[in-house]
Amino acid sequence: MATSSASANVFQKAFNDKGKPMEVRLSNMTAAKAIGDAVRTSLGPKGMDKMIQTPTGEVIVTNDGATILKHMAVLHPAAKMLVDLSAAQDVEAGDGTTSVVVLAGSLLGAAEKMLAKGMHPTIIAESFLKASAKAVEYLTEISTPVDLNDKSALLRAASTSLNSKIVSQYSSILAPIAVTAVTRLVTTSSSNVDLRDIRIVKKVGGTIEDTELVEGVVLNQNVIGSGGGPTRMEKAKIGLIQFQLSAPKPDMDNQVIVNDYRQMDKILKEERTYLLDMCKKIKKTGCNVLLIQKSILRDAVTDLSLHFLSKLKIMVVKDIERDEIQFLSKSLGCKPIADIQGFTEDKLGYAELVDEVDASGARVVKITGVKNPGKTVSVLCMGANNVVLEESERSLHDALCVVRCLVKKRALIAGGGAPEIHVSRMLSQYAQTLKGMEAYCFQAYADALEVIPTTLAENAGLNPIAIVTELRNRHALGEKNAGINVRKGLISNILEEDVVQPLLVSTSAIELSTETVALLLKVDDYHMTR
Repeated sequence: MATSSASANVFQKAFNDKGKPMEVRLSNMTAAKAIGDAVRTSLGPKGMDKMIQTPTGEVIVTNDGATILKHMAVLHPAAKMLVDLSAAQDVEAGDGTTSVVVLAGSLLGAAEKMLAKGMHPTIIAESFLKASAKAVEYLTEISTPVDLNDKSALLRAASTSLNSKIVSQYSSILAPIAVTAVTRLVTTSSSNVDLRDIRIVKKVGGTIEDTELVEGVVLNQNVIGSGGGPTRMEKAKIGLIQFQLSAPKPDMDNQVIVNDYRQMDKILKEERTYLLDMCKKIKKTGCNVLLIQKSILRDAVTDLSLHFLSKLKIMVVKDIERDEIQFLSKSLGCKPIADIQGFTEDKLGYAELVDEVDASGARVVKITGVKNPGKTVSVLCMGANNVVLEESERSLHDALCVVRCLVKKRALIAGGGAPEIHVSRMLSQYAQTLKGMEAYCFQAYADALEVIPTTLAENAGLNPIAIVTELRNRHALGEKNAGINVRKGLISNILEEDVVQPLLVSTSAIELSTETVALLLKVDDYHMTR
């Protein structure tokens, strides 16, 4: 009898092997927390920046969480999930990419403590998801609705986003640009803005202060001046062509051997007449500005065709990228023309002036006074060198996203760690009304939310424990908008300091990070496939 029960015991043990799932969970959590700690120092206005060197040798200096993680060579599958999480936040809200990863890391830490106490992962995951739904409710309660015509509210939100970036001292220039750009695309009924309609053209030259919003369109390319054509054109009629102004070429490489001069002359003459024919057709429609799409198989323009075009006083811009065609045809009101036969006047766009200007050391083509413009915006982004320029563009993109969030969900909440502490307090109170395991999980979730104010204080060189305790105390006394004022290093009413963020940034950060944590908790085994 004893032997049979012993063998059953062995069988039971083999069946309920708790070792591996626990190992897998712990390894996943450790990896994911490591990612969280890597970007944690770059949170907030006093956060540090990271310097990344790409394999090509290019140097990137940034403190945008999504950019840092995108360039990190992450091998562990669980850590890759956090990289995807920050990318998801970048798509959904555009800002708060660092906070979402830090939050996920903190929640994983809380979950790990509860797993060590022997709680079941499914219970933890479910309670966390319930807690996140509650948290979003509490956030929505303290938010203030915003009207899109109230420019000052939008400006405050955009400046807050820019304050945590390297270019923070220029936020007075970049914030109005972001607000104007987005509000120009918004209709009263629209619930979203397509940021592809906002085009940021980067040029090295000048300083960030020279960044401007252009009435009309800015081109990435320069005017071709080699043929002696015009570089300025008033009352422009713009043609956007997708065919090539060069002699036709067979698809396969083949050689024709010509051993007679007359044949040779004939070939050259044929080429000239062919090109001249095309150029005359173009001129006949009254077109005087040509935008030519980049071509791979044969030259988009040859010296000969350039010569003809300059004689006919037609301004030429070549190498327009495939993905710019849609934007340009939308902005200029012209249709892309795929064949010379289809080149008719109704497909042209009209503008008052196409001019190549010298903007502090960089040559830029501006098209202004477009006759029937589509809803698009062009921003000319300047910077002293590539590193600054790239970061300035990323910051501007984040600011645009913040304004877009306000279009999606028209509400603002305070920043500076205030909403997190408020939600944390409310969840703790709510946890006391629950029973059993769930109450523990809610309490742990509430504590985990405090990582944001703690990190903000740490990065600003303040004493995190003292600051967060004081913050809790202020909130307990009923100051819902008390937050960390990083500039003065004390607690103050954050709304008076104009530190605000869109509701969508915080809610989507909480939802996305909780979902990722729940997903990681439910993983209990890991296999490599060949």
